[in-house]
Amino acid sequence: QVQLVESGGGLVQAGGSLRLSCAASETILSINTMGWYRQAPGKQRELVALIGSDGSTNYKDSVKGRFTISRDSAKSTVSLQMNNLKPEDTAVYYCYVLQAPHGYWGQGTQVTVSS
Repeated sequence: QVQLVESGGGLVQAGGSLRLSCAASETILSINTMGWYRQAPGKQRELVALIGSDGSTNYKDSVKGRFTISRDSAKSTVSLQMNNLKPEDTAVYYCYVLQAPHGYWGQGTQVTVSS
């Protein structure tokens, strides 16, 4: 069973930066899509950013220009650089890896942005 482990969450002031990383417990072959989702208290989990096998990216509108997703398929890792963080970015962030038809989720890492 593949496990994904996130790291890099924490508490930061508004305007600050954090870098989230996600590593798989074993090499995942033929990864399709990698990404990050988040879930704030009382809200549904939402897409933050995706990156395809061809390097194409897709971002939630509110994070465009502030967040950057990157991947290293050979190492089965995906990262999310978050700049100019805002209080509304506060949530538990989950990494996601799709190896069709199987999808894998990390356990989540808390990001808290204080105003």
